[in-house]
Amino acid sequence: MILTNTETLPSKEITEILGIARGSTVRARNIGRDIFAGFRNIVGGEINEYTKLQAESREEAIQRMTADAKRLGADAIVNVRFATSVIMQGASEILAYGTAVKLK
Repeated sequence: MILTNTETLPSKEITEILGIARGSTVRARNIGRDIFAGFRNIVGGEINEYTKLQAESREEAIQRMTADAKRLGADAIVNVRFATSVIMQGASEILAYGTAVKLK
């Protein structure tokens, strides 16, 4: 599966638009990460625990979006985008979405 954030693919022709492919995950913080993050907040610097949590969440959303595109019969997903929203205090959603397409 080809993923791109552009509208087209070099040397490829889009023959059919199949619809929007999407994948999301909702993740919550945990007390262990919050303790280390609180300490980092005091001394400054990157909060590695949350960086790792966000990276894992993005990868899961991408995997789910790719599975959705495969279900539609896509060869690629163009215009891939990410969105995030707070669901409740301490929990947020990561959404990956794009246009599932067939290629020549």
